[in-house]
Amino acid sequence: MTEFDIVGADAIQSGRATDAYFDRTATTLETAGRNPRVVAEVTADQFPTGSFELFAGLKDALALLIDRPVDAYALPEGTVFDGGPVMRIEGPYLSFARLETALLGFLSHASAIATAALDCRVAAPDAQVLSFGARHVHPAMTAMVERSALVAGLDGFSHVAAGDLIGREASGTMPHALTICFGRGEQEAAWRAFDEAVDESVPRIALCDTYGDEIEEVLRAVEALGDRLDGVRLDTTGSRRGDFRHIVREVRWELDVRGHTDVDVFVSGGLGPADLRALADVVDGFGVGGYVSNADPVDFALDLVVVDGEPAAKRGKLSGAKQVYRTADGGHAVGLAAREGPADAEPLLTPVIRDGSVVAGDATTLSAATERAQREAARVGYGESDR
Repeated sequence: MTEFDIVGADAIQSGRATDAYFDRTATTLETAGRNPRVVAEVTADQFPTGSFELFAGLKDALALLIDRPVDAYALPEGTVFDGGPVMRIEGPYLSFARLETALLGFLSHASAIATAALDCRVAAPDAQVLSFGARHVHPAMTAMVERSALVAGLDGFSHVAAGDLIGREASGTMPHALTICFGRGEQEAAWRAFDEAVDESVPRIALCDTYGDEIEEVLRAVEALGDRLDGVRLDTTGSRRGDFRHIVREVRWELDVRGHTDVDVFVSGGLGPADLRALADVVDGFGVGGYVSNADPVDFALDLVVVDGEPAAKRGKLSGAKQVYRTADGGHAVGLAAREGPADAEPLLTPVIRDGSVVAGDATTLSAATERAQREAARVGYGESDR
C-alpha cells in the first residue's frame, strides 16, 4: 500500500499495470503452449479522417519495451497524424501482451494533451503561451502534462516538480492568495514584497484584478514598481469579466497613453483556442489550463494484424502490417508496409526498438519533437479551418 493512490514504476514495467483479461490471456496462452509471433499496431482511425492530432508519449512507451525480444516502429514524437498506425510492434505476443494497457495509456493521454496544446499554440502563434493546468490532474501526471505541452510548442509551464523531472524551470509569479494575505487596499504592499523577495530572474508581473477595477489596479502596480514592472496579469473571474477583450484593450490604452508601452499584458483563467484567437492581437501572453490538461484521451487501440506471418485482424480492423506517409501536398496516407508508398511521399513509421534496444535517434528528444510539431503543423495547415 502506497501513501497515495499511485501505481508505481515497478508495477508498470512488470506488466502488473494491466487489465485483468490480458493477465488471463497470457496465462491461458502459456498453459496452452502457444506464443505466436505477431505484428500489433496502435491505431486511432483506420483511414484518414481529415482531422489531425499530435503524437506524444513515445518516450514512456519505449521504456516498456526495452530488453524485450521485440522490434518496434513509430511516428517520431511531434508528428501530426490522421489515420493508420502510430506504432507497430513485432515479436512473440507473450513478450508484450500484459503491457497493452500501460502502453495505450502512455500514448493516449500524452497525445491528447499535446493536441490540445497545439490547438492553443496555433491560435496565438506570436504570443507567449504557458501551461497552467497542473492543478486539474493527479499530481503523478503533471510531468507528462507539462512535457506534452512543450512538445506542442508551448513556451513554459507552472509545475515545479514537473520541471525537476523534465529539466526545465517552472514559470509563474503570483496568485490572488498572495494579495489577499496582505489585505484589501494593500495591493501595493503585496507587489513590493514580491519584488523584494523573489529572484531577479523572475519577471515582475503583477496580478491586477484581486479587489478593484482592472485599470485601477494596473495603474497602481505601475506606480508601485515603476520601471521594475515587466507586465501585468488579468485573471478576472468569469462572472465579473464582461467583455474581456474590451477590458484588455482599455488596460493597454491606459498603459500606452501614460508611456508604459513596455509593460506587457498577460491573461489567464478558463481560456481555450477561441479565446486566444480573439485576444491574440491585444495580449502579449496567455496562461491556459483546463483546455490542455483536461483533454479527452485519444482513442487508441492495439490490434493484432499479422499472426505467424499471416494477415489477421478482428472484424472492422485492417489486416496486414502497414506504413503511413506524409504526402507531397501535406496529406496523410496509409498503405501496406510491404508495398511501395505514394510517389514523393515520406514514410513516417521509423524504427525505434531493435530486439529490445532503443534505436529511436531524436524521435523522443523534447527539443526535436517541439521543432517537428511546428514544422508538421505548418505543413498540414493545422488549425487553419478555425481561423
